[in-house]
Amino acid sequence: MKKAPQLNQLRELITSLDNELLTLLAKRRLLSIEVARSKESDIRPIRDTTREKELLARLVQQGRDQGLDAHYVLSLYHTIIEDSVLNQQAYLQSQANPDNRKHRTSVAYLGARGSYSYLAASRYCQRRQVEMQDIGCANFDEIANAVESGHADYGFLPIENTSSGSINEVFDLLQHTNLAIVGETTIDVGHCLLAKSGSKLEDIKTLYAHPQPISQCSRYLAHNGHYKLQYCSSSAEAMEKVQHGDHTVAAIGSAEGGALYELESIETGLANQKVNRTRFIVVARKAIDVPEQVPAKTTLIMATGQKPGALVDTLLVLKAHNINMSKLESRPITGTPWEEMFYLDVDANIASANMQRALKELERIARFIKVLGCYASETVKPTRLEHGQLLIEPDSSKVAKQQARKLDARHTRQFKPSGTEVTLGQTVISEQHFASLAQMPIEWFNDSFTAHAMALKEAGFQGVIITNNDSNAIDEVKLSKLCKQLAQAGLEAILAIEQTQELSILQEYASALLIPGKQMFNKSLLSTLGSSSIPVLLERNTMASEDEWLASAELFLQAGNQQLILCESGVRNFNHPEALAVDLTSLVNLRAQSHLPVIVNLSYSRDNREALALAASKLGASGIVLDALDDIETSQTLLPELYRLQQ
Repeated sequence: MKKAPQLNQLRELITSLDNELLTLLAKRRLLSIEVARSKESDIRPIRDTTREKELLARLVQQGRDQGLDAHYVLSLYHTIIEDSVLNQQAYLQSQANPDNRKHRTSVAYLGARGSYSYLAASRYCQRRQVEMQDIGCANFDEIANAVESGHADYGFLPIENTSSGSINEVFDLLQHTNLAIVGETTIDVGHCLLAKSGSKLEDIKTLYAHPQPISQCSRYLAHNGHYKLQYCSSSAEAMEKVQHGDHTVAAIGSAEGGALYELESIETGLANQKVNRTRFIVVARKAIDVPEQVPAKTTLIMATGQKPGALVDTLLVLKAHNINMSKLESRPITGTPWEEMFYLDVDANIASANMQRALKELERIARFIKVLGCYASETVKPTRLEHGQLLIEPDSSKVAKQQARKLDARHTRQFKPSGTEVTLGQTVISEQHFASLAQMPIEWFNDSFTAHAMALKEAGFQGVIITNNDSNAIDEVKLSKLCKQLAQAGLEAILAIEQTQELSILQEYASALLIPGKQMFNKSLLSTLGSSSIPVLLERNTMASEDEWLASAELFLQAGNQQLILCESGVRNFNHPEALAVDLTSLVNLRAQSHLPVIVNLSYSRDNREALALAASKLGASGIVLDALDDIETSQTLLPELYRLQQ
């Protein structure tokens, strides 16, 4: 028998490949700058979406031929293309503003080294290949003063966050400054619990943090109410306090920033939203020119006066000139009660003819208007491919799909005309029996969960889906306590399963198991659970077609277990990759094709959960899933209405 290679040998091979990959990526980046130089001379747009689409389609196909997942290839090259676009924009911007070109740039930002503002500033300067001389500031006014006085070339101000929304202090500051917005940048905010080396989570008593991270991690803090919160002026100040403290204190901040203070991450993923990003604006004393081939934003403020339809009239001007408004924010005008100043971001270059005509019209109808700046947009929207080009079909899925097309396929109405009833403990889910489930990660569980479980039951829920976001092994002690409290509240426990070896543990505690969408193509897991007797929910992969979903269901049913529920949780929206769109059309199609019950998981949906829940109920869903924390108040009025519709 051939001897398996040693682990060290494998690691050396991987390291060698990683080095080659980095070298090739660096060469590709240099070539993209050469492309920008060619576009500089003949004024061609930065992006050629037709070529990008052809490139991505070819790469996806080549990846398939080599056994690579289409989504993996697409995600990788979206990042590469984004980097290329932003570097080309930075080059062209520099060429268009020669007076601003420096090898060393002084930058004012909030906090000290390690703060999110510092990370945003350093990445912005790295892209422009300039050395950053950093100036940490205690507040936003100090940043503005540093730039206005000439002590700093640029100031970085956080303007909005995907979790906590707009940062009103900055909008108010912009009313009273003569600085121009000359750029923007967005960074991913990964909130961690940072502590000194050797600290243990159970020993932490005090948390230091800036108010923004506290707001963005409110859900985590609500479930860990024993922490004493200490507010700081910046994340950097919080980390500095922990650096000089003992093992009972921690800070909320980034792992990258914490490393500067010799702090370690003892818990990750604290933010309420999985996708948590902060957008920064860059301010300077003088405005800049944006080359016409670079996608640009223009930010302006205006006051419309107090008369009916005044704001609508200004927005109609933008529509008439085919100018898209990407942000609208209102703030009170200091010293003028009940009047508002409006901030607008529009996707247009101030030098364009359309924007110039629109500004002239706005000046005639607005009481006050001022352009704060025109700058290169760093929002790089990924090029979309047709859905069918992105899907990958493992051999097992292809075989199953061919079998599923036969009239005697087990999931079809031809095989079984009447609807399947699935029993989860004391709960029945079928075409005639509607169920309401809640969903929560096991990380939410703590010793005070009993009251929340009772509240879920009183709100009308019949069971709770427990997901595990931690890649580590299952904490059986924690799981046992959680399931015991659910049982005491009269709630069924539905546990997510990722690997076949977890079955022996999970089936001891669960009324049913959930196969997450990312495991929908896992033939081994489907076959193993199909050979068991426990009820199973099969969640749709976010990039899977209806046929592929049913093909996976067929693999499961062929193994013998007929207690299967289909779970629609949403498909990927490529305009907003972080969001999922619930596919109610699939619900209708599946109801016509299959006897299997279908439930709709709305816990990942951003908006309109109530409307979607009512629509799903009317279209024949056998149940819905809501967020165990966010939707508990909504459910108190929603669930009775859903049950009424089923009568």
